[in-house]
Amino acid sequence: MSATLLASAASVQAAIPSPSQHTWYLGPVPLRAYAFAILAGIAVAIWITTKRWVARGGVADDVLDIAFWAVPFGIVGGRLYHVVSTPEPYWGAGGDPVRALYVWEGGLGIWGAVALGAVGAWIGCRRKGVRLSSFADALAPGLLVAQAVGRLGNWFNQELFGAPTTLPWGLEVSPEVIERLNAQTGTSFAAGTLFHPTFLYELLWNLGAAALLVWLDRRYRLGHGRVFWAYVALYTLGRVWIEMLRIDTAEHVLGLRLNVWTSIVVGLGALVAFVVIGRRHPDREDGVELPGRSRDGQGEDRRSGDDLVPGTEPDTEPDIEPGTELDTTSTAHAGAAAGAPGRDDRRDSGGGPHRADADAAGPDPGPADRA
Repeated sequence: MSATLLASAASVQAAIPSPSQHTWYLGPVPLRAYAFAILAGIAVAIWITTKRWVARGGVADDVLDIAFWAVPFGIVGGRLYHVVSTPEPYWGAGGDPVRALYVWEGGLGIWGAVALGAVGAWIGCRRKGVRLSSFADALAPGLLVAQAVGRLGNWFNQELFGAPTTLPWGLEVSPEVIERLNAQTGTSFAAGTLFHPTFLYELLWNLGAAALLVWLDRRYRLGHGRVFWAYVALYTLGRVWIEMLRIDTAEHVLGLRLNVWTSIVVGLGALVAFVVIGRRHPDREDGVELPGRSRDGQGEDRRSGDDLVPGTEPDTEPDIEPGTELDTTSTAHAGAAAGAPGRDDRRDSGGGPHRADADAAGPDPGPADRA
């Protein structure tokens, strides 16, 4: 009897429990764990990307400006992909099309988020005058960490878990969730059944892939978008086997879930892009700015060394070392030789001569001439 109790207690302790609540209320305002997970992931991604962007030669404020465009586009794209790839809850029998707008209930497809988010990032990068490929390289590890943090929202919502398992880290879900799953899939899982925590598998995979990307980037100085394509290849590799474990409703093509086919096709494309770009551009790009553009599209005013800085004029005054006096006689002779008056005939109230015009000594080969 005692052995049976100990075995039962061990099995209960080994299982991963699901949170009993995913929404709290501050008066009439709902506070949803899924929304907090998404926002926390975005914040972490921005922080990581900012550090990497500055290390690549960018300006920290660029990241927030670009995120202003990329994040809304990504959310819309992620929701669109989810609705298309999982249409039954919205367009199937008993579905409600209006629920397609309920983003807070969960359901953001990463492929749509990345695809449409890239459009927003492209707009932001063009406005700032920086390369999209450089920004994508800085973003890639942070994007993986953001996805990992966002998966915690699936845990609170008790969704996106896998097939039944007897492993000690099996996920325990509420009886109501099992009943809903049985109704949606036509299965008959008993209450207390444990499932593969696929959200946890993807969380750990993403964190490991992010660390690998950082190491690869430091070791081989990847550039021209290669870090981003490595991210896509690594993520899709993990997504294939994780997606095969899931049992939630999804669109199937030729016996496989649509997300599996998407992962295979996108992953192979990313691998090809990584290799081709590596052959064409084995080294990292020199800077993050677009060729022929400066930040905010102000033209080529931002130059290195002694070149001009926007809003400044070239210094035409001759350089005078401290402790020396200007030889106005020589200056006057030089001015006369050039056909210009060598001195100002006007006198000040003290009767002393004014300083000769600096331009008479001949123009200094200033920055504009040396560019």
